[in-house]
Amino acid sequence: MKLTRLTIPLVYAMFLYACQPQAEKSTEQLDTTSLSTVEESPDEWIMLFDGSDVSHWKTYNEDGLEWQVVNGELTTDGTGGDIMSKEKFTDFELEFDWKISRGGNSGVLYQVVEDKKYKYSHETGPEYQLIDAENYEEVHNYKLEPTQVTAANYALGVPSSQPVNPSGEYNHSKIVVNQGRVEHWLNGVKVLEYELWTPVWEQKVASTKFKDMPDYGKAKSGHIALQGHGDQVWFKEIKIKNL
Repeated sequence: MKLTRLTIPLVYAMFLYACQPQAEKSTEQLDTTSLSTVEESPDEWIMLFDGSDVSHWKTYNEDGLEWQVVNGELTTDGTGGDIMSKEKFTDFELEFDWKISRGGNSGVLYQVVEDKKYKYSHETGPEYQLIDAENYEEVHNYKLEPTQVTAANYALGVPSSQPVNPSGEYNHSKIVVNQGRVEHWLNGVKVLEYELWTPVWEQKVASTKFKDMPDYGKAKSGHIALQGHGDQVWFKEIKIKNL
């Protein structure tokens, strides 16, 4: 191409632009993408109990912690009352290992409200039932209802199956709460699913003893609670992930 007086400055300007470093713009784009990825990724697991650290726990409505850590297990003989996480959670996935004594009864509750006007955590928080249904009637002379067996939504929801290990053996459970939708898992099997705050939920609550507990199941966020019900129960590897 023949270069005229007009084209020479134009070509020279294009040459200078091409020689300028473009790395700064590319770096800015990469950083933005990286931050977006971090912000949108699920939160990491929080170890609520790792076998020794109990800093996440306290006695319900009290200071201190009345349960004990023995051989890497968080346990009570049932006289320590309910304990609760110091943190509150809204939408989450909670996993934990547990075992219970012969004929024993306990539970894991969520969206629990701590207030001196309540005596027990079950006055506000829905419950994932933990119980030795196999021996309960013999030990306590009481026949359990279908809504009172392991992995039930206590008094409100019946699990579809009972893949539960005998008393004295560990089980693995999971509770998922996501925008009012709840799943109960037991030893790798999803056994129950229900929705909070719907007309069906309200109707069920009104047909149980919870009808006399006006704040039951109303909180959208709250504490995790482990129930001390008068029986020996053990927990280990308790972890939670915000959704």
